[in-house]
Amino acid sequence: MRRGYSEEKKQFVLKKLLPPYNMSIRQLSREEGIASSTLHKWRKKYIKVGSMQENHQIKSQKFSPSECLQIIIETASLTELELGEYCRKKGFYTQDIQTWKENIIQAMSGLKQTESEDKKQAKKDKERIKSLEKELRRKDKALAETAALLVLRKKLQALYGEGEEEA
Repeated sequence: MRRGYSEEKKQFVLKKLLPPYNMSIRQLSREEGIASSTLHKWRKKYIKVGSMQENHQIKSQKFSPSECLQIIIETASLTELELGEYCRKKGFYTQDIQTWKENIIQAMSGLKQTESEDKKQAKKDKERIKSLEKELRRKDKALAETAALLVLRKKLQALYGEGEEEA
């Protein structure tokens, strides 16, 4: 025997899967007297349409990064059942916590990569500075030698008076 449910009834029932109720499909099935397979089909349909997923995204995006970190710390030692209860009370999903953890891990690994890249770049810069300073010292010596030769040449010309006749 097939029951027909209105769209309003379906939406009303499915809203109990979302925060602040966060009921499981099994609980909702017992409470409403609707088969869990039917609830799964409804939920799948509304997720495809986007109405359920949008509500979840809006709710989970309301936390600041510091709040997310605080929640991760608070839930680190909880069992799966305790975590589920905690999430229902706070109005978000356990997947949100996992996503936040992954984001933090990515950010931290990005920082480590940046630090190692910075160290490599600093080493290259030091080597380049060292080679440029070496080249600068060599050119300074060559310039000083050329200047000394020029001064000696002028002194020699002044002593012997050779340069005046040629000019």
